[in-house]
Amino acid sequence: MTRATTPAWSRRFDRATLALAYAAGAGLLFMVATIATAVIMRYVAGTPLLGVNEVVQLTAVAVAMLALPYCTDERAHVRVDVLDNAIGPRGRWFGDALSRLLSGAVLSVLAWRSALKALDAWEYADTTNMLGLPIWPFYALIALGIALCVLVLAEQLLLILVTGRELE
Repeated sequence: MTRATTPAWSRRFDRATLALAYAAGAGLLFMVATIATAVIMRYVAGTPLLGVNEVVQLTAVAVAMLALPYCTDERAHVRVDVLDNAIGPRGRWFGDALSRLLSGAVLSVLAWRSALKALDAWEYADTTNMLGLPIWPFYALIALGIALCVLVLAEQLLLILVTGRELE
């Protein structure tokens, strides 16, 4: 199914995941700038920046989780098609549907557990060791990214079931 023939609700998902991907890209640029600044400050100015590792690690979490729904929507994850010829079109259709169903189920549990962890971190005011940054927003980003990924998988499963063919 080409982008031109996809339903309007599917194109709205595309725009939403693209917006998150842009936010992930901005986070990646922030990480690059932070690392470059830290290296220059350490080796040129002789003054290392305190806590740069914490900032980079937390930003990496945000980048990965914000990019996950877009990557899933674009079907850009690694795919192995070793058995495609052997199982035929019906087998590929079944495999596509089953993979989205199983992935959605497992990711739903992970999203739920991440949301609970975010609530715990907020309740107990958990912070990072060096800079004292609150941790709960990053757990919340993990839950949000995974939950949106589950929605994208559900959308793809629905498209597979409605059209009766595998996604391209």
